[in-house]
Amino acid sequence: MNPTSEEMSAHLTSSTLMQPAIQAWKIYLRDQGRSNHTLKAFIADLQLLASFLPTDAQIGSVGTKDLENYLNWLENERNVPCSPKTLSRRITSIKSFFRWLSRGGVIPFDPAEKVEQKTVISPLPVVLTKSEQERVLEAADALRTAAASDLRPYLLLKLVLETAMKKGECLNLKTNHVELDGPEGPFVFIRYSSPRYRYKERKVPVSAEWAQAFQEYAAAYQIQDAVFPWSQRLLEYLLEGVGNAAQLDKHLSFAMCRWTSALNDLTAGADPDKIRQKLGISKIQWREISQKLQSLAKEYGYEPAAPENQE
Repeated sequence: MNPTSEEMSAHLTSSTLMQPAIQAWKIYLRDQGRSNHTLKAFIADLQLLASFLPTDAQIGSVGTKDLENYLNWLENERNVPCSPKTLSRRITSIKSFFRWLSRGGVIPFDPAEKVEQKTVISPLPVVLTKSEQERVLEAADALRTAAASDLRPYLLLKLVLETAMKKGECLNLKTNHVELDGPEGPFVFIRYSSPRYRYKERKVPVSAEWAQAFQEYAAAYQIQDAVFPWSQRLLEYLLEGVGNAAQLDKHLSFAMCRWTSALNDLTAGADPDKIRQKLGISKIQWREISQKLQSLAKEYGYEPAAPENQE
């Protein structure tokens, strides 16, 4: 059982210095199952704050004004570029750290509570048009049926366009996650080993064409466990190769195919919540994603159909 916030912060007091408190928070985050990437970013953010504060600063002495001065320093006085996205993450790190201390009863109040969170909406992603999707699928199929055939690009490309799977999810896909004889048609299970990400698990249908391609592929490459027993970089190369073969001006990537898949569903009138579930994202994440999909539909000239749950 993971320790609670109170248990992890029990040995801290308001007179504890920043460094020991940061290390305690790092242990807490790790025990909560946070990724190494998140740990590295959050701890680096707090170390930067500690470098700004006096070396003998106690966690209970840090006030809202101190944090506001720190953020102003980051934006205007440090002379090191701080992008809006990085600033937003650093504010999130500060808020998470002091909220943890406050809820654990270590400090009497949360000095970061009134610090304004600066939300950043990233630019619209690049997607494939309908004609570009036809071109890349044709190019992948040509590689599949050539004399020196390579079945991998077609199987991978069609899978991501149909299921909106992430790169890591493709790498983790096992043969026992593929069901070709389901009563409602073939589908794949997208599973996670960590209980923290169980909400991302989902069952996504695939086409009969993909199912047939998978059978050919599994036999040709003697696939037993991992569906794609290749390196991450090789999978990226496979998609890039299809894009080059199709003479695509865009850099074909997992992210591009994932967004294209979601846009296809939106413009086909799929239930928005089903699109969210297919992407494996939370309702909070869906707010920004859905807005971007609507904007993409307008930018690319698609007319979204009425959702399937509406008349």
